Amino acid sequence: MSLWFKRKEKGIQTATEQKKDTPKGLWYKSPTGKIVESEELAKNFYVSPEDDYHVRIGSKEYFEILFDGNKFTELDAKLHSKDPLKFTDTKKYTDRLKAAQKKTGLKDAVRTGYGKSFGKDIVICCMDFNFIGGSMGSVVGEKIVRGIDYAIKKKVPFLMISKSGGARMMEAALSLMQLAKTSAKLAQLAEAGLPYISLCTDPTTGGTTASYAMLGDINISEPGALIGFAGPRVVKEATGKDLPDDFQTSEFVQEHGFLDFITHRRDLKKNINLYIDLIQNIPIRK
Repeated sequence: MSLWFKRKEKGIQTATEQKKDTPKGLWYKSPTGKIVESEELAKNFYVSPEDDYHVRIGSKEYFEILFDGNKFTELDAKLHSKDPLKFTDTKKYTDRLKAAQKKTGLKDAVRTGYGKSFGKDIVICCMDFNFIGGSMGSVVGEKIVRGIDYAIKKKVPFLMISKSGGARMMEAALSLMQLAKTSAKLAQLAEAGLPYISLCTDPTTGGTTASYAMLGDINISEPGALIGFAGPRVVKEATGKDLPDDFQTSEFVQEHGFLDFITHRRDLKKNINLYIDLIQNIPIRK
């Protein structure tokens, strides 16, 4: 009896130009090894259904989730970074910016949208980690400040979605100035009596954590997100102590009082608007 699966001819016979690669993005493998179809992943709010792992997403996906019908007006869309320090390491900062813009289709590491969520107007600033690690430079700080100004002008709530590796070293002190700049503008938002919700996603670190990410009227996060100032390796070396397995996860941070709530991504829209209604002491939207 012949075996149907036995190879009759040795060697690969298909010409290189005839080979068909599996389309990129068709499948996603989570860190725990669970495999999910990309289309199913998108329908499940970019959360792996088997292990509940929250996949890193950017402004495009968060805007889809939070704005009604994904309808919004993008603010300051053309604002982009310059190179005032003429910074060069292994390559020029200007070249890094051009490469990041070409790769991501973004102008910088944050986007701002104005639209309706659960029927009411809101301004949302969302960081993109794919753009130079979501690093915070002058444009990031400026766009956040302008977003807050727009919220004050329109008298609407402000939501900040942080996802960052910290300050952008190529802008040195100019980057660090954004910590004070954004914090001062948030004080003006508070004086105007408008709600500020801070959503910390994976990862939220460095100067971002040291400023606007922890200044919300309510600070929330997604399950399993990395939240901290310096990374675990640096903390371990500085303290000389072994760290807990869950160190700097959103669950650990909440347990130690730095977060108010952890929200599953499927409940983000509902819960964010619930917190806004509670802060404003208005009827809760269903």
